Formats: sequence, structure tokens, C-alpha cells
Amino acid sequence: MYFKPVRRVFTQDDLSKWIDSDTYNEVLNFITQLQESVIDKANDDSRVATSPIITKLIHLIDEIYQIIQHHPVKKDKDISRFGKVEFRDFYDEVASKSTDLIQPICDTALIETSTYLANSWGDRTRIDYGSGHELNFICFLLCLYKLDIIQRNDFSALILKVFTKYMATMRCLQRTYWLEPAGSHGVWGLDDYHFLPFLFGAAQLCNHPHMKPKSIHNDELVEMYRDKYIYMECIDFINNIKTSTNKQQEKLSLRWHSPMLDDISAAKSWGKIREGMIKMYKVEVLGKLPIIQHFMFGEILKCPEGIPEHHDDGEIESDCGHVHGIANTWGDCCGIKIPSAIAASESIKRAGVPFD
Repeated sequence: MYFKPVRRVFTQDDLSKWIDSDTYNEVLNFITQLQESVIDKANDDSRVATSPIITKLIHLIDEIYQIIQHHPVKKDKDISRFGKVEFRDFYDEVASKSTDLIQPICDTALIETSTYLANSWGDRTRIDYGSGHELNFICFLLCLYKLDIIQRNDFSALILKVFTKYMATMRCLQRTYWLEPAGSHGVWGLDDYHFLPFLFGAAQLCNHPHMKPKSIHNDELVEMYRDKYIYMECIDFINNIKTSTNKQQEKLSLRWHSPMLDDISAAKSWGKIREGMIKMYKVEVLGKLPIIQHFMFGEILKCPEGIPEHHDDGEIESDCGHVHGIANTWGDCCGIKIPSAIAASESIKRAGVPFD
């Protein structure tokens, strides 16, 4: 019997059971298979067919994009670098309509699939977004796959047509509501918000005839290929957000604001980066308690055996909904609130104040 997915991982012991579980392997294998399905394929690859389920998923995301338009940000005199409260109205409408949105795609397990979908767009309370929310979208797709709604031959289109549409909608959400990063390790990260676009994007470029990892430093190439390759879109987005607004209006060097991406660009091949991204995802996302303690388990994605249903470890949950008896690490949604680079850039532009 299907039921609303709930969080179950709260301790390091729980995390160990999660890492050794069938569900962990299902999630990891699904992501790996999705990555493999787009090796050497551009976003507009003519070999990738659009099946009826892909068309329905694209329509679903289009419907969510329209909900953003229903809730514009109100103009006010106060310029804040933190998230806009109108995001909560967007979130509430998506949550209330998620079952209806999914019903044309799948008429079973709606309580589970709608929960993952609703949690794919960020956190209502904190008005932030991070790799855990991105993981919820993958779980939504994985549920559809396990229900035989999505087929294996849909995988390429799932990334090149559906996931890219999801990313475009998330970019709109990030810009519109100034979503904060759900935790950050400062410049020592791939991106303020996302991980999977780099993981999938590296696969697309594996055997490209002239695009090498160091090509991300060539602004003309990045701009030329941003609509064709996911990795290049990410670099273009970062370059256009993390800019200097001094007199020369010069872009900050990728080495300065994104040193990890700069370091990765020194790799010998995209194949090495593709493999490294999977290893990094296992450690930095699927293996991190601050992220996985938000992972939800239902009947489709089952909770690992041995994890207690309830915990009585003396910890008190905060309004963000998770236990704080652990050290902050990358990906943690807690700690000091961090304004997004989008918010910092836009607030400065609106105020007419240059960076020091």
C-alpha cells in the first residue's frame, strides 16, 4: 500500500544502513544509467526520440513554469539579498496541484510521486534550494521508472528534454525569487545549487572532437555551446551571475569564484571527469547526512532495514525540519543563512552600488 514518504535517516548509524541498502543502489544505478544514456549526445541530438511519456513530462514542467507567472515578486523599497517570500505562494500552489499535474502521467501511487515532485523545487520555509531538492526530482523520475511508466529507452530524452526543462525552470525560480543556496562550501563547490547537471553534462562531451575540459575558459565557446551541452550552460550561468560590477564591468575569473571547476578543467579528458563526478556524488550527496536526513522513503523507495521508525536521541528539530546534533558540512541546510550570488548581483544592480 502506498503512503506519504517520510524521513527516516537521522544518525550516522542510519546513514551507514542507507549506504548499504538496496534503495541507495537503486538511486545510484538510476543516475549512472541516465548519465550513460547521454554519452556523446547533444541536447538537440536527432537520434533521441520523444515518446508520449516524455511529452507529458515536458508539459508537466511547463505547467509548473506557468505557476511562477501567477506569483510575481512585489516591488518594494527595501532591497534584501535573501529569498523572496512570494516563493511560498508558488510552492503552495505546486504542492496543492501536484497530484492533478501527475494524474495524466500516472494514476497510481500519487501520494508518493506527488511528494517527491512537490519537494523538487526548494524549501518553503527557508526559501532555498540545493542538491537534496534536485535529488527529489530524480526520485520522482525513478518512481515513474519503477512503476513502468518510464522505459529504459526513454533515458536519453529524460535528460536531454525533461531534465534540461527542469533546469531551465529552476534557473527561473532562482532568478525570480532569489533562492538561497541550501548550504554551501563557499567557492569550494561545483555550483551554489546543482550537482547533477555537471554529472550528466560531462557524459555528453566525452568524445567531442574539439571541446576539451579546458574549453570552459573560452567564453566564446561557452556562449556558442550553452544551449547544446548541459555543462556549458552551467558554466555560462555561473559566469553571468558571479561577475564584478566595478568600473570595467569585468568578469571574475573562474579560478577566483569557482576554483573546483577550474581544477576539474585540468583533467585529461571528459571521460575522467564523468567517472569522477559519479564518485564525488556518492561522497558529497548520497553519503552526506545533512542531505540524506531529508531523503524520504515510501513504498516505492523503501526505507533500509534496521533503521528505527522513530528516534529518541535528545535532539531537537529546528523549523527547517532536521536534527542539528551534527557538524555542518557541505550541503547542510543549516548554519548561517547565505544569500545567493543571484541575490547579491541583482540587489547591487538595483541599488546602483558597485562592489568594493
